Amino acid sequence: MGNVTLSIGGRSFTLASANGEEAHVEALGRLIDEKVRAAGVSGQTETRMLLFASLMLADELHELRSRPAPEPVPEPVASPIEAPRMPREAGERLARIAARIENLASLLEGEKKSA
Repeated sequence: MGNVTLSIGGRSFTLASANGEEAHVEALGRLIDEKVRAAGVSGQTETRMLLFASLMLADELHELRSRPAPEPVPEPVASPIEAPRMPREAGERLARIAARIENLASLLEGEKKSA
């Protein structure tokens, strides 16, 4: 365990903290000190000073908890992409063109073999 000394409202407070948590405890102490200074109660007794800081922090926490939860962002839904539909006549025409090309290719291959 390590010791941490916090300065809050011009007073020093030494307390024990778990090893490795010293920096976190010091940061929390600075936050409390900011609240004490913002409330203008630095010259009060320790009890009143820390009471005001606690009330201010509790009020902030209450405000945060009272806010409505943000709406979750929906994940985009992947929709299947449909191939464009071809008119039946166009499909039949393409089939005839493809057949002609294949016939011409066969003829050309035959000419190459005989040459």
